[in-house]
Amino acid sequence: MIMEIMEVIPYVQDMQAQVGFYRDMLGLAVSYPKPLEDYHNESWVTLNSGAGTLALHSGGQRCLEKDTPMVVFRLADIQMARQALVERGVSIGEIFSAAPGVQVCHFADSEGNPLALDIAH
Repeated sequence: MIMEIMEVIPYVQDMQAQVGFYRDMLGLAVSYPKPLEDYHNESWVTLNSGAGTLALHSGGQRCLEKDTPMVVFRLADIQMARQALVERGVSIGEIFSAAPGVQVCHFADSEGNPLALDIAH
């Protein structure tokens, strides 16, 4: 019945800052609207994230709780990806073993939404 996750929609307060974070820090390409210099007045911006879409939706109030869903990015080389993010100025935790054979590190976007890197397994 369920095929795959189609999109993840974080509600954001500062669209310009969030687009900049996901585009410039994480390297995701903006797919809608066409690339702009200023995203402040946009209410919906999508970014390609592999199999699914990251869809930023305006109107967020930064009301994050302990159980806010986490967006996890799968990758082949967690060490290399973590180092690249550190070099770009992203505050990111150390890599740890979440379970046997699972390496993860946590960080957050510019509004505090929880994110993680996970090795492809």
